[in-house]
Amino acid sequence: MTLIEGHRSLTPDAGIPVLDIDPYADATLRNPTPYYTALRDAGPLVYVPHYNVLAVGRYEETRQTFSDHETFVSSRGIGLNDFNLEKPWRPPSIILEVDPPDHTKTRKVMSKALSPKVVRTLMDDFLATAEALVDRLLEQSEIEGVADLAEAFPTAVFPRAVGMKDVNPRHLVDYGAIVFNAVGPDNSPRRQAMSRAAEVGGWISAACARGRLTDDGLGAQVYAAADAGEITSDEAGMLVRSFLSAGVDTTVTGIGNALWCFSQNPSQWEALKADPSLVRPSFEEVLRYTSPVHTFLRTANIDTHIADHPVPEGAKIMCVLGAANMDPVKWGDPDVFRVDRRPTGHMAFGAGIHGCVGQNIARGELEALLSVLARKVARIEPAGDAVWRPNNAIRALDRLPLKLIPN
Repeated sequence: MTLIEGHRSLTPDAGIPVLDIDPYADATLRNPTPYYTALRDAGPLVYVPHYNVLAVGRYEETRQTFSDHETFVSSRGIGLNDFNLEKPWRPPSIILEVDPPDHTKTRKVMSKALSPKVVRTLMDDFLATAEALVDRLLEQSEIEGVADLAEAFPTAVFPRAVGMKDVNPRHLVDYGAIVFNAVGPDNSPRRQAMSRAAEVGGWISAACARGRLTDDGLGAQVYAAADAGEITSDEAGMLVRSFLSAGVDTTVTGIGNALWCFSQNPSQWEALKADPSLVRPSFEEVLRYTSPVHTFLRTANIDTHIADHPVPEGAKIMCVLGAANMDPVKWGDPDVFRVDRRPTGHMAFGAGIHGCVGQNIARGELEALLSVLARKVARIEPAGDAVWRPNNAIRALDRLPLKLIPN
């Protein structure tokens, strides 16, 4: 069988519109808005010949496809390659790339470790770290928003939350970039990321071992589930690894994107400062507006339909979450960043049983940091052009020169 980017060749139904755009081209990844618009305008389901896949980008079809875990499975990979046909670069995630009933077992362990009750116990550390970091940055005339703040904060608090004894901030950030670039085609971002996979992946695996964790962190809770017979010891190590792949890079991206949003929309920063109760809704709006995770794929596990178009078993479906989060049919004025929008139902954390298991802790980190910034910083001003970093699944900044103007 001839595979295309690791999946079976697809002959689309003649009634499905064709979208001749490369979603993983460097220019598209840096500025996806024209692609999102073209995808939604083309139809509820389109064929993308560049990768021989189908794609959804309108809100309703994206939500339905992403939520239907029985028809559109994750266990065959959330990227272009089909795990039934091609071996992935690492053992599949047992929380992200798995279906029920196995997913139910591991999801229960992770949900308990990352519950709102657990996150509340971490908030004092999140707030103290944010206070110290922001105070230090306010002494500088300019900062590099990605390195100095977006990366510095989660790589300080998250390893402590997990209970890691070994901390390498660069490896923690790069591991997420490797995992998320790996879901795309054999393009430049993937090749560049995978060139470091052996070094970084080896460090991550060692750092997740039980002996390299404290007895009072999130990692210890996962290993306690192994002691209780809920999962195996090997599965515990893989779940701790999932903490690091999903819990650092996406939060770095969320913080960087939030800083960018407020630097570009000063009136919304003033609105947040005037009403601190908007901290949580403002973060949700950042997620909707910038979609830190822009694309995941699903695989049709049976012959089925999307929007009345036939979809054969084995077809890869590109779920473009970034396009769904900017669908004017759902959001009315999606191109406007409003901290009072309260965008319930946005797709930034996914949907259904595969909604982001770490969303509580991500919200906790962002709530702590934004609340401290709103109290101490009068304005967040651009100090140069923002540079976006091409990534096959993440919409992240590479550089963000800023001035933080104190109160």
